[in-house]
Amino acid sequence: MLLHGGGVDNASLSWGGVGPRLAAAGYRVIAPDHPGFGESASAPWQVTQERLVGYVGELADALALDSYVLGGLSLGGGMTIGHVLDRPDRVAGAMLLGSYGIMPRLSDGPMSLPRQTLTWAMLRTGLLGATTQWMARSPRAMAWSMAALIGDPAQRTDALMAEVASAAARGDGFAAFASWQRDQVRWNRLATDYTAQLRSFTSPALIIHGSCDPGVPVAHAVQAASLIPDAELKVVAGARHWVQRDQPDVVVDAMLGFLGRLGV
Repeated sequence: MLLHGGGVDNASLSWGGVGPRLAAAGYRVIAPDHPGFGESASAPWQVTQERLVGYVGELADALALDSYVLGGLSLGGGMTIGHVLDRPDRVAGAMLLGSYGIMPRLSDGPMSLPRQTLTWAMLRTGLLGATTQWMARSPRAMAWSMAALIGDPAQRTDALMAEVASAAARGDGFAAFASWQRDQVRWNRLATDYTAQLRSFTSPALIIHGSCDPGVPVAHAVQAASLIPDAELKVVAGARHWVQRDQPDVVVDAMLGFLGRLGV
């Protein structure tokens, strides 16, 4: 089961280049749009980190999955960590890509607290949401944003850019993501940082992380890999946050190797 990220992301955007290749290798692949994202209806509940983690368990139950490998990008990575910690007996393995939930603030360094406070203030006033929607619908701003997510220009194809623009024009995920942000972004820290719990992360884990990820610095992935008892770290040289779109061949090879070692 593959879980997509936040913003205007959806299952097709995150996993459209990965899921079919895993399926062609013989795996059953499930890649849902989270409630309020993509083609899924809005949730009847407030979108929070805890509730999204709960939704993963509910979906696994509804699909009668007794043992499965769970993977997630960014927000989906944080959902994966939370689910494994909640249900350690059910998850045969976890794949974390540019994962949320492994750092205390939105950024590192001496300016991390001012940036955190500014983001919190912009979120509470509605300015952050308005800016995000403007950027998503401005071709120039979108091109700049995608360059921060995908380092390889060849992977920022016209087809992908058109799919992202279409999702942004429909407003996919804006309301759900804003709800999640209000839950998670505090004035001085993020509400969820699983770092202290990672030593009790019992599932084998594959951590895939771009070396040039501007959103989640690679040092946090290195730290997470050192804390999880059975973790394998794959740092993808030159890749940014959308690592599986940036270097899909490297990521798919790493995933297939991990799944093969699990024997699933």
